[in-house]
Amino acid sequence: MRNIGWSILVLSFALLDSAHLQKDCSAPREYPYARLRGPPEKYGSTWTFSSGKKVYYDCGEDFAPSRGSPSVQCVDGEWTRLTLKCEKRYCGNAGELRNGEFYYEGNSFVGEKVYAVCNAGYTVKGLDYMLCKKSGWTGDFPSCEEISEVEPTCSTPPAVANSVSSAGGLSVYWVGEYVSFACSQGFQLEGPQRVTCGPGGVWQPKPPQCLPKTGSPGVKRGCGVPVSRHNSKASLADKYIQRPSFASGERVHYVCAVGYIQAGGSRYRTCIEGKWTQLQLKCDRKSCGSAGEITNGQFIYTGIEFGDTATAVCDEGYNLVGRATRNCMSKGWDGRVPACEAVVCAEPPRGTNAEISSPQEPPYTYRSVIRYRCRVGTLIGQRHISCTENGTWSDPAPTCKEITCPSPNVPNAYWMGAQAKLYKDRDTISIECNPGFTKFGPSTVTCGGDGQWFPGLPKCTPRRNDWWT
Repeated sequence: MRNIGWSILVLSFALLDSAHLQKDCSAPREYPYARLRGPPEKYGSTWTFSSGKKVYYDCGEDFAPSRGSPSVQCVDGEWTRLTLKCEKRYCGNAGELRNGEFYYEGNSFVGEKVYAVCNAGYTVKGLDYMLCKKSGWTGDFPSCEEISEVEPTCSTPPAVANSVSSAGGLSVYWVGEYVSFACSQGFQLEGPQRVTCGPGGVWQPKPPQCLPKTGSPGVKRGCGVPVSRHNSKASLADKYIQRPSFASGERVHYVCAVGYIQAGGSRYRTCIEGKWTQLQLKCDRKSCGSAGEITNGQFIYTGIEFGDTATAVCDEGYNLVGRATRNCMSKGWDGRVPACEAVVCAEPPRGTNAEISSPQEPPYTYRSVIRYRCRVGTLIGQRHISCTENGTWSDPAPTCKEITCPSPNVPNAYWMGAQAKLYKDRDTISIECNPGFTKFGPSTVTCGGDGQWFPGLPKCTPRRNDWWT
């Protein structure tokens, strides 16, 4: 019989163990800022992981680890949450530029530039920018050199008969400065509209001429440079900008400004007998579409067209990781989609004599609840505390205090039960009056959690002899 009983016990444990067989996990979760360590073939083609298996993550390209664990573990069909924190790599301060200042394209992240701008009287030597790469700021460090007093200049601009120039009476021009010409009434421009002071102090290109307008019968009148209306989002194509005049019947075309696309109308204008036809081209802002989807957050848009912005806002209990604002540019939204990570609280506080009754593994994310209990005594404070949206616990840890009641000193009475100076919570005694006294109140009282007898001590009053009345 003993052997049969032992066999039944072993079989029961085996069945209980099989009933609690832990589940496998499927593919680990993907994170916007991290990726699984190693090639995909390392994890097999089925993407099945047994309970207890760990996998490891590395920070994504242009990101570097800052804190947290790189591993997650399969626990009964579910992956634990990744606590690895990745911050975007950045190059920091580029240094001090003597006789100038650095202007940063953004926050010194990988791929961004810093530009050198020299003070008045100085000029940049070499490239005027450096590029932030994983290894730091790359490129030759710019320098600002004082402009030489003997740098080549141009003297008074060339004179063009029958014209008015924008010279303004200056006698010295620096390289790169230019002068424009306009012919007097009755004359038309032949050649470039402006000339520029070039290297070596030479005006380039060859200055124009102002020739008398032809009024002979049969000769069609040409047109000057076409003028666009104010605030137009269309501009004359580059190849026509330098031309001073156009023959009658000649056609030019326009292009939409950066960030705009043709939305209707013709982009051409034609010179007819000295006048340009009306420009019908309509240019509308380019659309960037959606700025992306944010898990545990969303974008708030001013619009989705060129010049508009999209600002990321995380749900309650989540913090933003990355740049909040994206701008709709001519080639789409700039930057990258940020991430919203759950707020994490520190280790839960430890109470005096109170212990956690429902321990859980960190991290303690938003709305995680910790429960406390007392092995001895009464719990003072909140039994449950939770992780708030600010990353702090909702309440301090409770304490366990042993509550006692004093001896039930009822005059003219005695009690039955434990005899002690102090009674503990839930101790119960029976109280009876001495002979000749009548009891008013309960016969049984219990020591309560507030140190008071419940429902209250009785009273013993002298019994009245009815036969005397």
